[in-house]
Amino acid sequence: MTTTTEFGLPTVVVTPGSEASTKLTVRNDGDVVEAYEFEVVGECAPWTSVEPARLSLYPGTSEQVTVVLRPPRSSAVRAGEIPLGVRVLPAERPETAVVTETAVVVEPFLQPHAELVPVRRRAWRSARFHVEAHNDGNTPVAVSLVAAEADDQLRTAVGAEPVVVEPGVRVELPVRARVAKVLWFGAPVPWPVRVTSTATAGEAAETEELEGELLQLPVFPKWLLALLALLLALLLAWLLLVRPTVESAAREAADDRAQELVEAGEQQAAAQNPPPADQQQPGGGQQGEQQQGQEPGQQGQPGQAVGGGEQMSGTIEVRTNTGDQGAGSYVVPAGKVFRITDLVLANHQGDEGVLTIAFGERTVTTIALETFRNQDYHWVTPIDVAENSAVSATVACSRPGTPASGRQAPNCLQLLNVSGVLADAPRG
Repeated sequence: MTTTTEFGLPTVVVTPGSEASTKLTVRNDGDVVEAYEFEVVGECAPWTSVEPARLSLYPGTSEQVTVVLRPPRSSAVRAGEIPLGVRVLPAERPETAVVTETAVVVEPFLQPHAELVPVRRRAWRSARFHVEAHNDGNTPVAVSLVAAEADDQLRTAVGAEPVVVEPGVRVELPVRARVAKVLWFGAPVPWPVRVTSTATAGEAAETEELEGELLQLPVFPKWLLALLALLLALLLAWLLLVRPTVESAAREAADDRAQELVEAGEQQAAAQNPPPADQQQPGGGQQGEQQQGQEPGQQGQPGQAVGGGEQMSGTIEVRTNTGDQGAGSYVVPAGKVFRITDLVLANHQGDEGVLTIAFGERTVTTIALETFRNQDYHWVTPIDVAENSAVSATVACSRPGTPASGRQAPNCLQLLNVSGVLADAPRG
């Protein structure tokens, strides 16, 4: 061996972010002048240098070089003992290179950082936050949270156990804030959320105060209350003003239409069967006789005789209490036949129930009252109702309607107008 090396200190202590050094003695035990270069090996190499970088020695002489350590203040340089090695490379005899070692003790340092995320939350009653804990130091730390109660109405919950954070690592610790009471109306209310973060490593500890805000929102905002008030006002206006007017106008229109249909039926029948000349009166008037044999609740208006008969129009009125069944009829007189051509039904009150119409033993129609206000039927070929037979209307009243007066009627009321020719019955 032609080269001897030795560190001046068995252990070197260094603090990240500062500088430390030690001496390395190099001796040339060879018989020629030798030039030496130095190479640092191991984990300390990125931040360790040798000064001077080149050394020349005569045979049998020695000299010291300085090994300078400058570790950065970073979590990449872990605290603890790290081996330091320096390779001494002879220029003339490179095969005789030697490596000498010592130990470097890197001292720990704390550099924790915590922040409350997000700083502000908007919620009706409760909100979730979290604390981001960063360990920018070079030794593990135990992070614990303590919640400061800002008010009796606000409760902040954090984890009970500390969390170990390794160097260069970031962890999230949950935080939840909850308001005791729900805010139904009014303006949003801010609540302060305060948390204390403590990072501990051995006997060293660092504390940070973190602040955030929970903005409690009302369940019903002002714009929603205004909208509900407007909708309520529109609903009341409809119920109290518009709806009664519309319903009254509709009933009046239906009643007018029913009257027009009855008058049109009578005029059409009169036009088709003009009275004989001996029954016309001066001035174009017509003379008729009141139909006999009608039952209560009906009216008959005979016209003039045509071909052995006379025009006939009768009205049957049926008034029925709720839940009952009522009937009205017109009985054809003896010796006559009623040849029906027109039928007009009136349900001007809008009653609910069932109406059945029969000509003698024949049922002409059964109709629900709520499906019509006015209805009419016309036949080109008359329907004959024999003597002593009845034109009948039967009503089963479920619920009386509301006439144009706006008050619900006490009972159901239907009108049946039947028109045709009342002629002599044929004799066998």
